[in-house]
Amino acid sequence: MQRRSAIKNIALTIGGAIVLPSWANAWNRESVQHSRLISPSQDALLAEIVETIIPKTNTPGAKELNIHQFTTKMVTDCYDKNAQGIFTKGFDLIDKNAKNAFSKSFMDCDAKQRLEVLDKMSKSENSDEKNFVGLVKNLTIQGYLNSEYVMTNLRIFEFAPAHFYGCVPVKK
Repeated sequence: MQRRSAIKNIALTIGGAIVLPSWANAWNRESVQHSRLISPSQDALLAEIVETIIPKTNTPGAKELNIHQFTTKMVTDCYDKNAQGIFTKGFDLIDKNAKNAFSKSFMDCDAKQRLEVLDKMSKSENSDEKNFVGLVKNLTIQGYLNSEYVMTNLRIFEFAPAHFYGCVPVKK
């Protein structure tokens, strides 16, 4: 009886190893990163929003590190429908606030004006505006601090929390 289950498990393993590469060949950068949650124009707007939150200085900004893609992927895959609705509705709210304050869209505002719009929305009485800015800000910071650039160049990430010296004499 054990021989039959062993043969069955081996056959399943071999079959999976044969089928898996053909299944994974259909993956490409666009299919993995593509999100149906927001449009390309909203994606460009989100890129400017995250760049306003963490601008480029002597280190790369959030836009350069593609944090807007991280933010979209996290909202799409990890948040409930309510948070996704606030996220998609927030793009219209941010443009509306920019037009009310400066008579132009958020994309046409300069960095100082964009920051003012985000600050005003974060202190707003409207819960959708406040939640949108909070969600985007938190995901931008999370994505930036966990990006490859920050982990390798700024934080000096060590996989093991101490260095092992293998050739040190032992004293008794």
